[in-house]
Amino acid sequence: MTAYAMSFIGSLLGLLCTTRARAAGGLSRASWLALAALAIGGTGIWVMHFIAMLGFTVQDHEIRYDVPLTLLSCATSIAVVGIGLFIVGFAGIRVPMIVTGGLIMGAGVASMHYTGMEAMNMAGHIGYQPILVGLSVLIALVAATAALWFSIRVKGMWATAGAAAIMGIAVTGMHYTGMAAMEITMHEGMADPTGARAIDFLLPLMGGVGGVSIILLIIIAMAPSEEEIRVEAQLHERIRARQEAERQRTDAPRTPAEPAAPPAPSRTAGEWFDGGPGR
Repeated sequence: MTAYAMSFIGSLLGLLCTTRARAAGGLSRASWLALAALAIGGTGIWVMHFIAMLGFTVQDHEIRYDVPLTLLSCATSIAVVGIGLFIVGFAGIRVPMIVTGGLIMGAGVASMHYTGMEAMNMAGHIGYQPILVGLSVLIALVAATAALWFSIRVKGMWATAGAAAIMGIAVTGMHYTGMAAMEITMHEGMADPTGARAIDFLLPLMGGVGGVSIILLIIIAMAPSEEEIRVEAQLHERIRARQEAERQRTDAPRTPAEPAAPPAPSRTAGEWFDGGPGR
């Protein structure tokens, strides 16, 4: 349940970031997409994966974790989610782009999962059932494509929360399918496993997740909503258009003024009273 909660929270924060990215442009859009990748790839996928791994035990045997491989799995998760989001964020929202991004993202998530499982050290051998492995990869591909579709389509808080709940189910489903594919054969007399204990990751993990989540919540709360960003952009566009029109009117060439009519000849007082000259 804790693993699913982390997946839901990360997915929700990430989708809230993508809604801002849709209305923004340039560097601002890239910044929102990077935050979304951190939320979805870091909290929604990798943290969920690792918390679920912490709950995995082998009776009477100790499990240790290879730190470099564990960190590599985290970096992989954030990177591939970022690639998928940037593809649909900048290359377009056409179906081929969504599918391409989903395939890259899904393959990366599956790689992250099995890299993280490879990081487990124990006095035994780990094998996998090919059919369940293939099923877990298929779930990852579908979940990633759905996540990208949600990132460009979902609007409104309730719809975003519903999409995050679906993403959480898909991500945790992929993880536990991969775990079900694992077959462990323990060997007596093997040397004790090396690496970090699960508890060694727990405090930094929870502190990091809590810190990132709080920072993202503050950023999202302080930033304008998607609709507010669009309204502000339209206002700036109208102001720019008006300023451009004013500039063009100011710079337009002026037509020369028509010459004024010559002044009428002045009459003397006698001419006015006599009805004209010569009288």
